[in-house]
Amino acid sequence: MPTMRVWHPMLLLGVLAAGACDFDISTNPNSPDTIGENPSRAEVAGTANGILLAFRTDMADFALDLGIIGREVLRFDGSDPRFTSELLSGPLDPGGDAFGGDHWADEFAAIRGGNNLLTVLPTAEALTAEEQSATSGYVKTLQAYNFLLILNSHTQDSIPVDVGTDVTAQPPALVSNAAAYDRVELLLDEGRTELLAGGAAFPFPLPPGFSGFDTPATFVQFNRALRARVAAYQADYVTVTTALAESFIDPAAPLSRGVYMDYGTGAGDLANPLSIDPQNGENFAHPSLATGVQLQADGTTPDLRFTQKIVTRPVSSADGLTSNLGWIRYPSPTTPIPFIKNEELILLRAEAAIANGDLAGALADINTVRVNSGGLAPLAGFADATAATDELLYNRLYSLLYEGAHRWIDARRFGRLAALPVDRPGDAIFSTLPIPTDEVLPRE
Repeated sequence: MPTMRVWHPMLLLGVLAAGACDFDISTNPNSPDTIGENPSRAEVAGTANGILLAFRTDMADFALDLGIIGREVLRFDGSDPRFTSELLSGPLDPGGDAFGGDHWADEFAAIRGGNNLLTVLPTAEALTAEEQSATSGYVKTLQAYNFLLILNSHTQDSIPVDVGTDVTAQPPALVSNAAAYDRVELLLDEGRTELLAGGAAFPFPLPPGFSGFDTPATFVQFNRALRARVAAYQADYVTVTTALAESFIDPAAPLSRGVYMDYGTGAGDLANPLSIDPQNGENFAHPSLATGVQLQADGTTPDLRFTQKIVTRPVSSADGLTSNLGWIRYPSPTTPIPFIKNEELILLRAEAAIANGDLAGALADINTVRVNSGGLAPLAGFADATAATDELLYNRLYSLLYEGAHRWIDARRFGRLAALPVDRPGDAIFSTLPIPTDEVLPRE
């Protein structure tokens, strides 16, 4: 069991739940009760939404930190040079809960909070059997998402998966990434079964970012979308195809349709940390995004996905790095961050088609995204699978910019880390973050 930040998980989640105006929480924010046997509907609701809130801050931080490693983002922060030193040249320090040691504790807090709820859920007399099933499916889906964040940032075959509810217990063994992915797949598949048996409604409201996916029947589509992503990461394209068939993929629907993490500016709420002044803020877009962008049919206008997410700004430099590009991807402190959206699902289907030798099918899906999201002219065809993969990765980069380190993850899984730009002599392209020191020491 992760040992960083020894806290009582339900006290933490209760405090987090109380602070978010976009989340409908009815538990007492000043004195949250530990969830125990036979929890009330309000206690179940508080814990269920608290799972989301446990990793809300780190979801934004994940896009920033790993976007820097993957050369989507630069951050020139005079108060903390590690954004331009540690994340770009190393060494990655596993000794703290930031930078090298990050993207671990918050996710495991959410997973452990989910296990707390799953332990007592069968005793919840205030919930029907269908509501218990729906709640369990919801929890397991979010646990799988958090495990995936951990796996995406840590690839050393050293992940604990048996995360108990007792923070004082001896830590469980570290398992291989393959075993950890097995757990993610199991959680998603069990979650699907339970959601399908979950009746008409959850016994708690979901925040606005889940609009359209806020019943057990529609939440299954979110679950299956995540299952397709996990399968693609495992190069299991049979499962990608079957999972997408049960997801919300729809080339005729808005490409932005999907599930989102909410942020807010109300008292005690959390504004989106990535919403920073694009002209004067510390966060910059990496210059390679401008040099690599394709042009529309007029030969001068860049891909809309570039112009709608990035603007020019005064040139700034720090530690030998330079950029004149600012981010408008999150224009407001209340702009949500996607968990997963229709645009990614269409590109996942294209990826599966390439793997299966169906270049015509891949072309159709890639052109859907190129034309409707990028304003680019449709392509006539691909010479071979390599050309199709090149175009797939281009579209994944610009469609998913600054949404979860997709450039870094894709470069790693397609064997293209060496192709990422290196801006200064001595800089490194890391393939993983280290396991936090506080996770390793108790096992020595």
